[in-house]
Amino acid sequence: MHRPEPLWILLALVLVFAAGCGGGEGDTGGSPPETAAAATLIESDESAGAAIKVGLVTDIGGLDDRSFNFLAHQGLERAEEELGVEGRVVVSRSNADYVPNLSALAQQDYDLVIGVGFLMAEAIEAVADRFPDTRFAIVDASQEAMKSKPKNVRGLLFKEQEAGYLVGYLAGLVVEETGGTNPTVSSVGGQKIPPVDRYIAGFRAGVRAASPGITMLNGYSQDFVDQAKCKEIALNQISRGSIVVFQVAGQCGLGALNAAEEQNVDGIGVDADQAYLGDHILTSALKKVDVAVYQTVQEVQDGTFAGGDTVFDVASGGVGLGRVAPNVSGDILAQVSAAQARIASGAIANIPEGPG
Repeated sequence: MHRPEPLWILLALVLVFAAGCGGGEGDTGGSPPETAAAATLIESDESAGAAIKVGLVTDIGGLDDRSFNFLAHQGLERAEEELGVEGRVVVSRSNADYVPNLSALAQQDYDLVIGVGFLMAEAIEAVADRFPDTRFAIVDASQEAMKSKPKNVRGLLFKEQEAGYLVGYLAGLVVEETGGTNPTVSSVGGQKIPPVDRYIAGFRAGVRAASPGITMLNGYSQDFVDQAKCKEIALNQISRGSIVVFQVAGQCGLGALNAAEEQNVDGIGVDADQAYLGDHILTSALKKVDVAVYQTVQEVQDGTFAGGDTVFDVASGGVGLGRVAPNVSGDILAQVSAAQARIASGAIANIPEGPG
């Protein structure tokens, strides 16, 4: 469904939240969200406001995923520019790199070491236990869920199901309006891990709320990097009638969105606003990892860092919708905006977090 020149600036006033969600080693260089009952402050060795050293370890998706690793890097770059911190990025080539990469930064006396991704949770816990005087943060994994509950770790969590619900609700309304007989939508996940499942579960719940009769397809590539795998799944879904494809697979998922463009159907991006890919992008499910990273760096620098979890959701502006395609009707925009407000107020609650 190719569209005219975007008018998203107007639509952004209705729907978009403010302030954004390789191979080898390389150097680079509102209200706070709900915070879980927490833990112990880790005293800073520096006076409040002093420049600190921050290391960021990506997962195997690397900085080219245009998704959550990319966003984490943006948050670090903002901290370098605005807070004067010294930042360094280490890109992991395989899961086996996580512990060595995290350990190397801790050994080099970095004040904060950030791991990006649920798959790094065990590595963060192990390294944090070995280096209790180093502060750690991890995107998409809970400190509270760690066996040792290290007091020097902050979990940066997101209610992906809320962002998934919003893009699903939008997709359901659009498909109901234009889908014809047996309307179908689909999702392409990467590895089957909790953040991915929360997005997909929310998406399915949103579609169902908008139009219960829509057929929904889902597949997992078991990969976050290889775009060909996600493209193949998406092409198969499109051949079965899907006219909207939601990618939840990082860099791999860019292949699914490419399939949507080739087959002239709608795609939905994930984590970052992926409208830059073209006019086939209906919207994106935002997860503001950049904001989470920046906020955590700021807390270390001003001496308020504490172990525990921080949860980012619709109410706090931590997840939401990206730019919406310009041909979406005003009536649909109003309905999605109302759903967003109901989620923020708690009127829409208990959105599923797993398959169902």
